[in-house]
Amino acid sequence: MQTLGRIIGIGTMAAAACTLVACGSDDKASSTPSSSSAPKASAQAQGGPTVSKGRECTAEDIKVSGDFGTAPKITLPDNCDPPKKLITKDLIQGTGPGAASGQALTMNYALITWSNGQKKDSSFDRGTPFQLTLGGGQVIPGWDQGLIGVQQGARRLLIVPPDLGYGASGRSGIAPNETLVFVTDAVSVGK
Repeated sequence: MQTLGRIIGIGTMAAAACTLVACGSDDKASSTPSSSSAPKASAQAQGGPTVSKGRECTAEDIKVSGDFGTAPKITLPDNCDPPKKLITKDLIQGTGPGAASGQALTMNYALITWSNGQKKDSSFDRGTPFQLTLGGGQVIPGWDQGLIGVQQGARRLLIVPPDLGYGASGRSGIAPNETLVFVTDAVSVGK
């Protein structure tokens, strides 16, 4: 009977330890179009649990250099956590009417993944802008929502949380639950 009690006690302790480790992890990894940036080390990339930095990052924490029409350089901070909500910020103002759902857009973009700061895709590098119909479900929800109101000639930063990106399934080259960082250039709106 004592042996059975020890086995149950050890099993309970092991289950509690596994639960603590699982609760502390916040698996993230994914990729999408991105710009170049120095790789960012993370506990997650090394297989350990992610430790909170105590605050969520804002658009002001992301550093972007480069002019409209040129591939941007994106630098992610290491002193804050990825945002849990979609963040958009116009880095360069455009002109004309803002994009509405159902309109055609031609966009250049660069994408890096939050967990490691690696560039995953870039239409700038390919030399071919990307065409879509806004709100048509042709792109991730973070784009369909984050590009509303963008004006021709604008450079817009999009920080896309996993639920508006590739989610828990991820996609080729992008890990599950990855936060995505895009810098987009609106080449044309409504044409």
